[in-house]
Amino acid sequence: MSSSPHHTDPTFYRTPAEAIAAPAEKLAYVVAYDRTAQRPDALTAIDTDPESDGYGRVVGWTDLPTRGDELHHFGWNACSSSIAHAEHHAGGLHRRYLLLPGLRSSRIHVYDTHADPARPALVRTIEAAELAERAGYSRPHTLHCGPTGIYLSCLGGANGSDGPGGIAVLDHDTFDVVRAWETDRGPQHLAYDAWWHLNHNTLITSEWGTPSMIEDGLNPELLLGNQYGHALHFWDLDAGRHVQRVDLGEEHQMVLELRPAHNPDATWGFAGVVVSTADLSASVWRWYRDDDRWHAEKVVTIPAEPADPEDLPPALKPFGAVPPLVTDIALSVDDRFLYVSCWGTGELKQYDVGEPSRPREVGSVRLGGITRRTPHPAAPDEALSGGPQMVEVSRDGRRIYLSNSLYGAWDDQFYPDGVGAWLAKLDTDPDAGGGLTPDPRFFPRGAEFHGLRVHQVRLQGGDASSDSYCYA
Repeated sequence: MSSSPHHTDPTFYRTPAEAIAAPAEKLAYVVAYDRTAQRPDALTAIDTDPESDGYGRVVGWTDLPTRGDELHHFGWNACSSSIAHAEHHAGGLHRRYLLLPGLRSSRIHVYDTHADPARPALVRTIEAAELAERAGYSRPHTLHCGPTGIYLSCLGGANGSDGPGGIAVLDHDTFDVVRAWETDRGPQHLAYDAWWHLNHNTLITSEWGTPSMIEDGLNPELLLGNQYGHALHFWDLDAGRHVQRVDLGEEHQMVLELRPAHNPDATWGFAGVVVSTADLSASVWRWYRDDDRWHAEKVVTIPAEPADPEDLPPALKPFGAVPPLVTDIALSVDDRFLYVSCWGTGELKQYDVGEPSRPREVGSVRLGGITRRTPHPAAPDEALSGGPQMVEVSRDGRRIYLSNSLYGAWDDQFYPDGVGAWLAKLDTDPDAGGGLTPDPRFFPRGAEFHGLRVHQVRLQGGDASSDSYCYA
């Protein structure tokens, strides 16, 4: 299935600066899923060209051939780091295929975007049995193109068992499941995200929970018992060997998204923590290397907001407050701005991280929220459910895309009257120091998504959280 080896993909960039200077995206891909599992999930395409008649609308819809997948995170078969992957024959790998893992089904669907970018064609289905038999994993979550294959993080052990979770390696060309990546996992058991510092032979993983800990919603006993993930793990990338565990403190529950610096010479990045059991706050942590050891420090704390218990869902009534619930973060390609989604309070925060150890808030937008239900400027009379959840940043750092669903069972728990479906775009001006403004022309929602919920966004040609670079 590999592309022609005779030229390099024009969407591969040697440096972050080249990516920033590249043409803007014309399409955004968004996965949509049916919480009831009665209808197929879908891969949708949104027109992002402001000069187009279809701007801000769903212009492509591709149903999966199966049901009950619950599409969640997804990604490209290749990215800019492919330029430096020594085992790839010159120019032989192209950003062409989107791989769509099903978090509930453990299937992976592979779609070709070349013939008709708005309506990708299914070329391969990887069944749960292949993932279990060849890698020993299930519940695939996040994937990235890596130096020896496609790295696919998984929450569960074979056939949905409670772990350990880990990383499966898929062949770059055939998409066959090859093996488990780990050769020595040390103390690691829980899994979630995986990213790396390629030039420093380091892979980092984070922790959420095993399938039984997440699939029916947030378990209050496990949360208050500090049983969800609260550590970062650092690995030898070439060897698949665990090197170091950094515990953030057991009260810092659910260490989710990892965003390493795009500068390939850097050895720092950010991790988001959903909630503290001490005070319901959320936080962002910076990891960094010093004296050949890895460290982590809390650099952002976002407090819970007091609320009338009558306005809260049952899970939060005893606390009389809305936790921010940081469920996603994104770092601009120039490593200057960090975006933090507060899905509970309905806020997207923008931080200037020119000094990574001292983030400075420079922008904020409110949309939705458990109690606020802040409307979008395009529909000022329409109270919004859900909140900023998955956040994606364009390569040039000027456009921010937001979707509003977290995970089916968790949506139902925190937004029991329905989470709906919406996608928003915000504009920002890095040259002016930041600030966020919703685009009133870009707000697909509700019926446009055929009653399905929407989760992650990927941008045609790459985006801030899909690519890593090998050249400064």
